[in-house]
Amino acid sequence: MTSALWAAQLTLAAVFAASGAAKLTMARERLLATGQTGIAVFPMPVVRFTAAMELLAAVALVAPPLIGTGRFFTPLAAAGLGAVMIGAAWAHTRLREPASVAVNAVLFGLAGFVVLGHLLG
Repeated sequence: MTSALWAAQLTLAAVFAASGAAKLTMARERLLATGQTGIAVFPMPVVRFTAAMELLAAVALVAPPLIGTGRFFTPLAAAGLGAVMIGAAWAHTRLREPASVAVNAVLFGLAGFVVLGHLLG
């Protein structure tokens, strides 16, 4: 189970570090052009805040288990990313983008796996 949890955590951390960095630094037009279409339904301050939280969550998925302290942050970060995926799925549903909703569902599932793995393990 530990290897599976690490794989899920590292996958989520990589995805959300890249996504958060892009949303924090790129202009709206550039984000839309690069495929971050879900931002279209949100104002940029919400996008920037979400991006900052994604970056913090990416760190919280990996750092606490590595340093051996603050381990409760890891399932909290995963739960927060699950909430982000609910919002993203809502946005992509409104935009009629079923493939993006499917990606959101997979990431939501990974986040749920991390939460449950830490709470039950």
